[in-house]
Amino acid sequence: MPHWVYILECSDTSLYAGATNNLEKRLHQHNHEKGGAKYTKARRPVVLVYSEALDTLAEARSREAAIKRMTRAEKLALITSATK
Repeated sequence: MPHWVYILECSDTSLYAGATNNLEKRLHQHNHEKGGAKYTKARRPVVLVYSEALDTLAEARSREAAIKRMTRAEKLALITSATK
């Protein structure tokens, strides 16, 4: 079962990175449920702009941490490169 690292664009144009083993369910949580992250609850709706499948949760968490350390410009470049 793949694990996912993802980036959401919030309604205020800020970016949020996370990791999960069920991307569709997690996106629904971010937009509709109390189970979504506190950060995204105040910035709904959110839109998935990037996702990357990894083999293990450890790899996904490591990649999530790396993405969170990126500047906004680096995150936007990652998003752009994935859509080409």
